[in-house]
Amino acid sequence: MLKVLKILSLTLLFTFSLAFTFRVEPPEVESLTKTSLTTVVLDAGHGGKDPGARGRVAKEKDIVLKIALKLGKKIKEELPDVKVLYTRSTDVFVELGERSAFANRNKADLFISIHCNATARSRVVKGTETFVMGLHKSDDNLEVAKRENSVILQETDYKQKYKGFNPDSPLAHIMLANYQSAFLTSSLMFADHVESAFSQNNKRDSRGVKQAGFLVLWRATMPSVLVEAGFLSNPQEEAYMNSDKGQEEIADDMLKALIKYKKNIES
Repeated sequence: MLKVLKILSLTLLFTFSLAFTFRVEPPEVESLTKTSLTTVVLDAGHGGKDPGARGRVAKEKDIVLKIALKLGKKIKEELPDVKVLYTRSTDVFVELGERSAFANRNKADLFISIHCNATARSRVVKGTETFVMGLHKSDDNLEVAKRENSVILQETDYKQKYKGFNPDSPLAHIMLANYQSAFLTSSLMFADHVESAFSQNNKRDSRGVKQAGFLVLWRATMPSVLVEAGFLSNPQEEAYMNSDKGQEEIADDMLKALIKYKKNIES
């Protein structure tokens, strides 16, 4: 928790200076404080013509869709008062901007974007990590954001849609850190619950809560996180995430985190 508080204080300081320097407007919001959890949007990353990361046999788009659908089913069973919506429930391509816009239109209280990680540098790197919108603290965080944000290159008129955003520019990702600042405390809280659940319940290697500029979280007017469920570049983790058992456990852990988060904000 001390690490989370440190991240929060440093990000708030950076966000103030960034907004002053670049005059970047934060998203319009109806309420900066979420005190109830009635609607959750689950976002299975990639899809359709965009496969995402690839393992030896598995594709990210397929794994995360299965996890999202399993998680949604569990939420409906355990938390019947919570409405569950999906940015996609089949293998279709959804533009990054439309994912958060969908959550905004439906006045969601929490946005969860589910992904699988990968690195070309090593086949032994493993573990989960959950990101919130903010300033990336390392080159690794930046690389994850750049890889996920490069999806916009498959969209038409992406320069107009994303105000000239260049997915290869480190500065562009830094500027994105200003967005989501209003919901950073709640986003960090849920992210911390997710990583704790991964490491405690099924002994996954947690790489922790991190920050980076993700377009999929851009302008989301609610607490939002991006969960990397493991590395497809690691054969053992690929096999785990591609199995029904692994997907069930990942969904179970995220459900436990959601239940804990709901109790926290509503108490």
